[in-house]
Amino acid sequence: MSCHRIGRFGRALSTLAATTAFMCTVAGLGTAQDQRAPKWEFSGQYSFWHPGADVHGVLPLGLVPLSSRLEVNPRGVGADLTYNVNRWFGLTLDAGTNWGSREKTVTNRIDDAGFSNLSFGPKITLRKRHFSPFIEALIGDHRLMPDAFHDVDKLGFMFGGGLDVNVSRHIALRLLRADYVMSSYRYGPASTTATTDLRGERLQTGLVLKFGGGEAEPASSASCSVQPNEVFAGEPVTATATGSNFNPKRTMRYEWSGNAVKPGTSGASTQIDTASLQPGSYRVSANLSDGSKHHMASCSGEFTVKSPRPPTISCSADPASVAMGSAATITSNANSPDSRQLTYSYSASAGNITGNTSSATLNTGDAQPGPITVTCNVSDDRNPPLTASSTTTVTVQAPPPPPPAPAAPPPAPTASKLNEIQFRNGAKPSRVDNEAKAILDDVALRLQREPDAHAVVIGYHDTNEKRGERLARERAANAKTYLTTEKGIDPNRIETRTDSTQSGKKADIFLVPAGATFNPGM
Repeated sequence: MSCHRIGRFGRALSTLAATTAFMCTVAGLGTAQDQRAPKWEFSGQYSFWHPGADVHGVLPLGLVPLSSRLEVNPRGVGADLTYNVNRWFGLTLDAGTNWGSREKTVTNRIDDAGFSNLSFGPKITLRKRHFSPFIEALIGDHRLMPDAFHDVDKLGFMFGGGLDVNVSRHIALRLLRADYVMSSYRYGPASTTATTDLRGERLQTGLVLKFGGGEAEPASSASCSVQPNEVFAGEPVTATATGSNFNPKRTMRYEWSGNAVKPGTSGASTQIDTASLQPGSYRVSANLSDGSKHHMASCSGEFTVKSPRPPTISCSADPASVAMGSAATITSNANSPDSRQLTYSYSASAGNITGNTSSATLNTGDAQPGPITVTCNVSDDRNPPLTASSTTTVTVQAPPPPPPAPAAPPPAPTASKLNEIQFRNGAKPSRVDNEAKAILDDVALRLQREPDAHAVVIGYHDTNEKRGERLARERAANAKTYLTTEKGIDPNRIETRTDSTQSGKKADIFLVPAGATFNPGM
């Protein structure tokens, strides 16, 4: 055997060793499988072969080597028999053949070849309920049968895998099996002819028959429940574990672990003390066993310690404003978000408040006028309790002031003397001269400014004047005439009089406001 062939053989052995190691590693996943393995599996399959190689050879009586790319060969069948050591590891004996094209001429036959093998090797299967994927590595006799050359048997290798679809306990469909084929051949002198190296693929599909193994034993399982699953610190929690598919003839063992679970706690149920737990989520776990290494299961459950929430309260007063000595009703509206029992209490900055329910009474008594602050308190039944407070205000009104004393009536308007005019001696002792007119002009201006007032003109005479009474009347009348005719004053607003108690050649003029009375003796 040449060194080149030994090298290829060594690489093939290394590849087989690596594949086997990989398959053994994957086999560690066998504990996750849920389909029990049969003892024997037999499959018959249609086979498709792709050589993936160029054939090199010398024809009988030929002198020059010929070469050609080998065509794919869809003409084949195969069969294998597997003995399962356990549910994941088995040994497979594989046989198959792909026959040649049977064409007549060398030109047509040079690119055609048949292939058969008889191989043996390990197989690893991951058995699930509906699918069973597998991998394999096979070594054995590989026979290459070129249509144009003689048949050669060599040691060859195949490694690959496939997928079986489980129809029933005893039947499966081999959906696909794909193997990589490695082997080398020589069809002529080594000095002139290169080796024919198969590096191709074999694809198969068919039917699998399964025998023996018995029914799959259901796996043991466990479920945990926690009641109640939401509590406040200090409230008890009960955890319960239930097992399935354990041996009823064996004694069940329970091991509990988790926050607030006492070490070594056993039994199907355990009580959890939450008094020391802070608010948050907690997990409690149980390991179940019937004493055998094949029947073990675990489960866990969760519970939450809730953060305590204090109560809330609001309060109001009715009425909000009272007279001194009166009472007001205080009403509280309280609620516990955690549905705890509540207790009420009250206090006031003045007066006296009574009551320990949602309603209380404030008696203002002798409280001074002004606001009274009422504090409404509520506490729940925890130890120590959570509390809340709210305030409202009652205003005490001051008594109304005494009515004011009646106001003194305003002084009655009085008449006042405006001026007087003098009359000269002469032929007309009662004539109003220019000096007198100037004075009467001021009187007219005053009457115009005070339209509700009127004037009183009093005429006088000397005791030694003849016809003195008559002169007094004329002097008053002439003054009025000047005011009415020259100044346009309403005659009804001017009253004339005479006075014989005084002497003088004059006339006095008085202004009498509206509502005032004129006293001649003023």
